[in-house]
Order: sequence, then structure tokens, then C-alpha cells
Amino acid sequence: MKNTINQLPKLKQGMTLLEIVIVVAIIGIILGAGLQFFGGALGGAKITAAQAKVNGLKALLESYKTLAGSYPTTNQGLQALVERPSTSPKPRNWVQQAKSVPVDPWQIEYAYKFPSANDPTTYEIISAGPDLQLGTEDDISSQDEL
Repeated sequence: MKNTINQLPKLKQGMTLLEIVIVVAIIGIILGAGLQFFGGALGGAKITAAQAKVNGLKALLESYKTLAGSYPTTNQGLQALVERPSTSPKPRNWVQQAKSVPVDPWQIEYAYKFPSANDPTTYEIISAGPDLQLGTEDDISSQDEL
């Protein structure tokens, strides 16, 4: 019986540099596309979380108004949910509504205005949004249709 192993054509050992570069490029393209996709999804999730937090703050402000008799002023701000305001109008009854002043998903404190610019009978809660700047198009407001 002949040794057939020696008769097989010699196989290449390892990969060439060009093959390695091609594989790395393909992996880079796949990772880049994945990061683009998931980065967009994460940004959308933060916007949704900011909107949900605004709705939660609206509930806390309604509870505050029920006890205090009015919403906190712009100067009292959302801090009135954490500490009893010492400026007028002082709440007639006060209960701590939050442990700290709320921050949005980008770790920026929500802005608060009462009365609001659009409707003087109510307040406005605003997140600066992804660009972290108040007064820009990406702001998330309690007066937006969510």
C-alpha cells in the first residue's frame, strides 16, 4: 500500500496579508453598520425615556398643586418637589414628591416654567434633548403632543 498523504497537493499554510486585510475590512463594515443601527435605537430610547419622565413629572406636579394650592413658580422650580419652598407662594400643605431634582436621560436637569409661554394657566417642563441645549429643535416639552 502506497503512502497517499505525500501525493496530495500541498495546501497553503495560513493566510496572506491581503486576505487578512479583507477580513478585517469586512468585520469593520459589519461593526460600523451595527453601531449605526444600535446608536440610532439608543438615541430613540433616550427620547422615549425623556418623554416618559416628563409625564411622570406632570403627575408629581398635579399632586403638588392638590396639596399646595398652586404649581411651583418658575423661581421655585422643580426643586419644590424636593424641598418645601420658602418663597411666595408658600404651599399650604407640602409633601416631598421627589428625592432629588430630576434629570433627563442626558443627565441635564429638566427646565421648568410656570406660567408657561404658550399657556399661562399651566406649566412647561423641558428637556434639552440630545444636543444638550435648551431652545433648540430637539427639546422635549410637556406641551408637545407626545
